[in-house]
Amino acid sequence: MSSAMRKTTKTPVVRRLTAAAVALGSCLALAGPAGSAGAAPADPVPTVFFGDSYTANFGIAPYQEGDRTLCFQAKENYPTVATRRLADKAITLDVQSDVSCGGALIHHFWQEQELLPGTGLKVPPQQDSLKEDTQLVVGSMGGNTLGFTRILKQCSDKLRSNEHALLPGTPVDEDQPAAKCAEFLGSGDGKQWLDDQFERVGWDLEELLERIRYFAPDAKPVLVGYPRLVPADTTKCLTPAPGQTELPLADIPQDAMPVLDQIQKRLDDTMKKAVADAGADFVDLYTHTGSNTACDGVNRGIGGLLENSQIQIGEDQWLPWYAHPNEKGRDIQAERVAGKVEQILNR
Repeated sequence: MSSAMRKTTKTPVVRRLTAAAVALGSCLALAGPAGSAGAAPADPVPTVFFGDSYTANFGIAPYQEGDRTLCFQAKENYPTVATRRLADKAITLDVQSDVSCGGALIHHFWQEQELLPGTGLKVPPQQDSLKEDTQLVVGSMGGNTLGFTRILKQCSDKLRSNEHALLPGTPVDEDQPAAKCAEFLGSGDGKQWLDDQFERVGWDLEELLERIRYFAPDAKPVLVGYPRLVPADTTKCLTPAPGQTELPLADIPQDAMPVLDQIQKRLDDTMKKAVADAGADFVDLYTHTGSNTACDGVNRGIGGLLENSQIQIGEDQWLPWYAHPNEKGRDIQAERVAGKVEQILNR
């Protein structure tokens, strides 16, 4: 496929293209890095990182500046830390690109992304970073397509305010009070909306994984899940952590917290299914972060919803974490990703 076609492919045609490629030479798609089984590759592994704000690690400073400033990609995001961890084990990743960008939906893998509505600032489709010799493709996507920030706004009057307009999306139904969000999301129109969103996530993840296979036929795709936000014991969320002036999940009603956790677990399961169907690999963070949720005090790996992050926007103003991994959470992400990559490359 020409580079021009590659940059403008925006419709779900990859299934047909992939089938044609397999018919011409399926062995190419099955090829892996040279080397004996059970030994890490001696040569650097060409790698691309992709994803949304959880890969970019929004909230951690300093962040990359330039044409992609509004992606808020931390210079020390989990791809960078995981790459360093692997180097300590004599596994070298040749990072061809890290195109992770805050606010990315799954379809921004094959469509350009507008960074801030109305500004005209855009970044190319993330798939443009893939090369024929790419051997490893790693990242997280799904939460924004599901509309998780819309769900959070459905459950929070504070997030609905103009003060938090930077957080993308509007409540699912602004006419429904935030205090009733658990009931809304569990029945009627709210439940139907949620079911439709999960169906979209499943289809789009299938498309993403097929595009990786098509544009980088030798690559091993690795989809990274999301860390757990709400603990099993939601009473933990009723006490601010040391240094916090707000509750970890702000004004979200306590009866909505198990609902948010169920939604996140369902997203995790949807991602696992897409990976299993595609024969790819998955990094399960949800299962391994139950003691590092936003409500786990000094052990929290998730910054509180309205807790100040490290991104300063004024003399005495910082952007909130908006429930993104802090440095502890980033290190957990990096550890799990590095472990999975080592396992894959040692097969």
